[in-house]
This record gives sequence, C-alpha cells and structure tokens, in this order.
Amino acid sequence: MDAAKVPSAPHRKEPPETMSTAETGHRVVVRELSETPLAGLDTSIDLVPMAPPDRAEVGPREVVVAIRSAAVGWVDLLMTSGQYQHLPTPPYTPGLEYAGVVEYAGSEAADTVRVGDRVLVDGFTAGPRSVGAYRAQGGFASWAVVPVEALHAVPGTLTLDQASILLGSYETAYHCLVARGRLRAGETVLVHGASGSVGLAAVHVAKLLGATVIATGRSAAKLAVVKAEGADHVVDIGPREGETGGVRRFRDEVKAVTDGRGVDVVYDGVGGEVSLESLRCVAFGARILVVGWASTPLVAKGRGERGAPNANQLPTNLVMMKGLDVLGCPTVISSLMDPTLRPPRLAQVLAWAAEGKIAPHVSHTFALADFRAAMRAKWAGDVIGGCVLHGTERDDAHRRQREEPAASAARSIGDRQRLDPPSTTRGSSAGFARDAGELGVRWPRAASMKALASSGERSSGSKTTWR
Repeated sequence: MDAAKVPSAPHRKEPPETMSTAETGHRVVVRELSETPLAGLDTSIDLVPMAPPDRAEVGPREVVVAIRSAAVGWVDLLMTSGQYQHLPTPPYTPGLEYAGVVEYAGSEAADTVRVGDRVLVDGFTAGPRSVGAYRAQGGFASWAVVPVEALHAVPGTLTLDQASILLGSYETAYHCLVARGRLRAGETVLVHGASGSVGLAAVHVAKLLGATVIATGRSAAKLAVVKAEGADHVVDIGPREGETGGVRRFRDEVKAVTDGRGVDVVYDGVGGEVSLESLRCVAFGARILVVGWASTPLVAKGRGERGAPNANQLPTNLVMMKGLDVLGCPTVISSLMDPTLRPPRLAQVLAWAAEGKIAPHVSHTFALADFRAAMRAKWAGDVIGGCVLHGTERDDAHRRQREEPAASAARSIGDRQRLDPPSTTRGSSAGFARDAGELGVRWPRAASMKALASSGERSSGSKTTWR
C-alpha cells in the first residue's frame, strides 16, 4: 500500500552536490553476545567510525539510505545477549527498524526511488532479524545499503521518528488481535504493558476494530498518556503504597468495568504474575494472547546458549475450567511459516498510517553516540511508546525535514510506480516462502522453495534457532 501521492521532485540519479562522500559516520557494533543485555552494554558493544558506502559497490537494485531515525526496541536488546529466537552472528549492527532519506540509488533502483525520498526500511527484508543478504544493515548506523524492495514510502504525515517504529509495533498488534485473537467490535480487550510500543499499538488497533480497551500499567503518569491515546479504562496494577510485591490483585477492577463478566481477550506482552492474575479477569471462553514476557525477559540462557530454564507457566486447571484459548502470537515466525499472513496486514497498517488513523507515540530520542543511554532507558521501562536514535550527527537541516509532514515534502515519493514493482517479492507469498526455505522452516508452500541466493551478500549470515 503506497503512501499518499505528492508531487515529485525532478528525477536525479546522483545525490546532490552538497553531499560530501568523504565525511565519516558511525555505527554500533555488537562484538560478542553477552550474558544479559545490560551486561553487554559496557563490555561488548561499541560505537565505531563508519565510512560512507562506496557508490561503486552499490548494486543496480540497491539504495543507500542515510539513517535519520532508528527504533530502540525490546528485541534489539534481547538479541545482544542471544536471548531472542533469532540468533545473530557477531559482529553485527543492531537496529531492526529504521527510517531515513535516500542518498543514492543504483541504476535500476533509480527508476523506483529518488534522492531525497523519505523512506522506512522493512525489517523483514533488511536488518538483523531479516533473512538473506542484508542482515548486516542494522539501523544503529549512519547509513545502510538495502535492496529497493526493502523500502516503503513514509506514509501520511508521519515523521521519520514515528515511521521508524511503525511496522514492528503495529504489525504485531494486528497479527495478535486480528489473525490470532479474532477481536470483534463490541468485545472488551485487556491490554497489558500498554505504555510500551507494542502495547500502545494494541490500544490503537483495538479501538479501530471497535473494541473496548482496558489498559494496565504500573505508572499513573504513563497510564495518563495511554488514556489520552484512546484507552477506555486504565488500571494501575503496581503495588499500593506500603505493599510489597510486583503486581497487586487487579481482577476486581477489571470485573467491575465489565459488569462482572470479565474480558473477551487478554493481550499479554508482560507474562509472569500478570499472566496468572489475568486468568481470573476473563469471561468463559476468552482468548489469551501470549505476545511476550517483558516482566521475565531472561527466559533463555544468555550468550545464545538457548534453552528455557526460566520459562513462564500457566495453571492448566484454570485454562480448562474457563474454556480458554491460549494462543501463541509470534508475528515473524508465523509470517515465515505462512507467507499469506503478511500482505494484508502490511497493507492495512500502511493504509491506516496514510489516512492518519494511527500515529506512533515517541517519548524518548537520543543521539547515536548515546545508544547506551537509549538502550538502558528502554530496558528500565522509562519509555512511553517509542524510543528512537538519531542516526547521524551531521543533519541539523535534515532534523528539521524529519519533522515536516510528508504531504509538504517535495522530495517525498510521488505518483510513479515506486516501491512495489511487479517483479519484486517483498511482502508476497513467494518472497516469504523463499525466506522460510532458507531458514529451514518447513510448511507445504515453503518446503520446495530454494534458499535465497547468496550472490552479492554483504555480510556473514545469522544462525536462526526456532523453539
């Protein structure tokens, strides 16, 4: 789904003369996997100089993106310790999602994008969680070289900061609530961790679907923002003054809001004690959506040693007696296993953004050099919605541009056939089946697909372990 059409700038294959190809940028490098994400910040992750990409080495369908905004996500942190299901091979540059400006386009890509276009990079196609040849092109850097198929126009009036956190959060919310949760208008959904990027996206998506939203958190200040972002009810589940323990009993407040019936759907990205208490807040036959376990993040062993010695547990007696559907909701894995899931989801998220119906909330921004502070803020739960790194130190003018709406940016992608040429497999069933085949994932459509060709690969691959 393309962004709103705007007038195009004159076609240019070469970058502006004012862009110096001799200037130096920076990138973050994870040298080795750590025991925990925080432990690695001071011992195994560095900011190093980065030379501008050599245009002579840019392939015909490749694009140099000057990174302006990179999301700092929970997954970015877990990957540095090998405690996420997609196991990267160090050294690598983190940054699953990012947005920026086209600085140079290869000979074929120049027919699709133009210098100055505001774009977001699809994390399924490039970056440390992708498969194929572009895993090294993480967003914690000044530049990335990506295939033109990885680019989407920044939709609607989103800033680059907002665009950098759009797909991961809202595709997750859509997959969980729609594909897995079957949430319908008139139902009530309990959203845990509602002040996080994925939780706040769930609030927005659930309201668009016509549901009543009860949002939880442990900070009155954060919940005030969540309420302003559209939640119908908010419940502070943190301990009262003088109480001990991490989570207090909140079933009575949820039952009161639902006239004693309980909720139809639980969107649970928190886990632990929150999950246990949630089972006592539900109507008979409710759907429990397991989105994550932020309260117990160190489920797996550190340093990529795998296993799940600290796995969450649910009481099966309550699951049975309440007739509950407990549904795992791994968005990326599900999309690789069944490539038909993503195209309609992606189209809907981009359409909502283009129409102004969703707009990610960004509470914290940091310079790239302050990546450690940004990652600590995300881990500590200080962030409401998104946390973003600004990828270059040389872009005061571009910083102003980032805040301009796409509708008034003359450089925005125009009404030509740009980011979705018929030949590309980005977002298509064929493309995802191909990706699943490379990872060794087997399902009827993917079993016969060949691995992605390794020609033109810019980095060592990542080893992926599914469990």
